Amino acid sequence: MQVKIGTASETVDADVATMVSESINSRIEDLKALNHHIHSNPELCFKEFKAHDAIVAFLRKLNVVVTPHAYSIETSFEAEYGSGGRVVVFNAEYDALPEIGHACGHNLIAISSIAGFLAVVAVLQKTGAPGRVRLLGTPAEEGGGGKVLLIANGAYKSVDACLMAHPSPLHVNYGKEFNGDVYRPHVACENLQVSFEGKTAHAAFAPWQGVNALDAVVLGYNAVSMLRQQMKPTNRVHGIISHGGLAANIIPNYGRVEYEVRAESVAETSELKKQVMNCFLGASTATSCKMEVSSGPTYADLVPNKTLSTLFKDEMARIGLPMMCDLDTKEYVGGATDQGNVSYIVPSIHPIYGIKADEGFFNHTVGFTAAAITEDAFLRTIQVARGMAMSAWKMLSDDRLAEIVQKEFAADHRNRSPELLDIISGTGREKNHIFCRCAY
Repeated sequence: MQVKIGTASETVDADVATMVSESINSRIEDLKALNHHIHSNPELCFKEFKAHDAIVAFLRKLNVVVTPHAYSIETSFEAEYGSGGRVVVFNAEYDALPEIGHACGHNLIAISSIAGFLAVVAVLQKTGAPGRVRLLGTPAEEGGGGKVLLIANGAYKSVDACLMAHPSPLHVNYGKEFNGDVYRPHVACENLQVSFEGKTAHAAFAPWQGVNALDAVVLGYNAVSMLRQQMKPTNRVHGIISHGGLAANIIPNYGRVEYEVRAESVAETSELKKQVMNCFLGASTATSCKMEVSSGPTYADLVPNKTLSTLFKDEMARIGLPMMCDLDTKEYVGGATDQGNVSYIVPSIHPIYGIKADEGFFNHTVGFTAAAITEDAFLRTIQVARGMAMSAWKMLSDDRLAEIVQKEFAADHRNRSPELLDIISGTGREKNHIFCRCAY
């Protein structure tokens, strides 16, 4: 499929491209230092205090007006420049993973969005053109649903487009002639914690006096494993036993599992979650344990805007870093992102770009943590920042392009129910980002 977008498939004006490159190149060393700082200080979701403070200080040093702790989130921030016209947002992630640090490369995501934002600021300053560009600090992508909370608190109101890019190992799922994959739908995801309450007893003297919560955990775990035979190949259910008891000679009175459920749509994910819940309800009944379920925010399936994807693909080709962009693909990335929620609210892209990593090391491995701080990764990220900046400028300056983007977005979302948008927007149970708890 080809999307005809008028001037969107043309290269950006040479003068503007020069402004973008000069802006980014003038700050290369400072961006590199910030990248190393974020990577060297990995912080978990909603605890990204060092990253937040470092980025805010970096922007203020450049005389950028920035609001720390934006939208009632302690580790979010917002910077904006310009007036009138349309609004384009760059999302910057910077949270890490437990134990293995920046194994998903969120330090690079932050740098690409910061550099892209500053480049568009430079163009707006030099041209005096109407339009606003915004840099939004989006914490807690790794399970916390930071963007879900930002949506609920109004961060994306009246926004015309949202851009961000994500690193992954080079040449995964695309040919060696490409350096990434621009149009990659992602699955939806829900997470849940299931806790069982039993009764302690001496495991040798009087085990019959106890109610074994670990038995409920193991029974539920095995039931979920059996469920997989009846699951679609595109569905995923994966989890861990996070608490199984205190000592071998004590009947465990408490057990807990943590699971994630993924499918190609929010509706399908919700249905799969019900099946998983039935596995644990059965285990609760069989073992006479009480059960409590905590559910976190829903991550919607990612719906990239085809017009914006084509624009970014064309700009990356002009830079000399060609990327795959199959707008007819039926394949979903197994990973989920809260950028999916944003893509339901505003036209968005989330291209995957490649960085060199040792063979066998994908995202969420220690090998990718090492890959995310290499010079190659940084330089590729800078190229991606240039492509995003030029795409953002086109969205601000090209009325025809903006119209096509909005028409596509409206057509894609006509069949989205208000109930579904409530879930995606973080209203209802996720309004205050409190886990929903149900006892059984």
